[in-house]
Amino acid sequence: MKKILIVGFGDVAERLVKRYAGQAEFIGMIRRPERAAELRALGVTPYVGDLDDPARLKRLPRVDGVFHFAPPPNEGKTDPRTAHLLHALTRRGKPGALVYISTSGVYGDCGGNWVSETRLVAPANVRAVRRVDAERQLRAWGEALRVQVSILRAPGIYAADRLPLERIKRGTPALIAQDDSYTNHIHADDLARLAWAALFRGRSQRIYHAVDAHPLKMGDWFDSCADAFNLPRPPRVNRAEAEKVLSEALLSFLRESRQLSNARTTRELRLKYRYPTSDDLLREIKQARGQMKLF
Repeated sequence: MKKILIVGFGDVAERLVKRYAGQAEFIGMIRRPERAAELRALGVTPYVGDLDDPARLKRLPRVDGVFHFAPPPNEGKTDPRTAHLLHALTRRGKPGALVYISTSGVYGDCGGNWVSETRLVAPANVRAVRRVDAERQLRAWGEALRVQVSILRAPGIYAADRLPLERIKRGTPALIAQDDSYTNHIHADDLARLAWAALFRGRSQRIYHAVDAHPLKMGDWFDSCADAFNLPRPPRVNRAEAEKVLSEALLSFLRESRQLSNARTTRELRLKYRYPTSDDLLREIKQARGQMKLF
């Protein structure tokens, strides 16, 4: 049975090990020893390490594959965490394959146009700049050591417990249709499944869009979520008004608009999505809510 290291053990990692339990020996890297019992309950062997402290990676286990789900630091223009991980993996013996979850933000604003994986990156904020640095490190390392590196560029991750309901309940405005930006989505379960498929089917140094087939204007996404839970739809404002009332963090997302194609992903990774569109989950939620009212 192959040994698989998961770096960045969060929600997607938990979904992955539950889905593929028994198909690999999973080792999860955690920073806090008190999480060890949580991982063991999932059938995962805990490894206490810290990507910010290379000395804590000296006993990194030798593995066959790696899922790198850890984000870069919150400051700077580079990703030293990825550098530390790659150095430790090289020292301990290279794996056969590595999958990294990056962000679609590396493209910057694309004016709402359709985007394929061949488009040049143009990060518009420092968060995306750090992701570009991580991607470049990983691809160069993979080429030099002949390790299959697959990079999944993921957009907004959603699930039944990862919906913007608090934002909607607060009445935070969305943009009017003519000013709104396109946004892309992926269900957390499908992202976990895509990562698994990439580890075993991905091509060397390949970029994949980890997205569903249904880009939406951001305001339409909020409206759909509101409707599924019988909540009032968010008020709509124009872009000039939004600049006055929304936080800089929210505005940074509204300033970028793109529609990501997943043609390469579906063709090469050969995965049938559980949720081909976000509407599929919302329809499932509405049906479940309707059944609950019957009892």
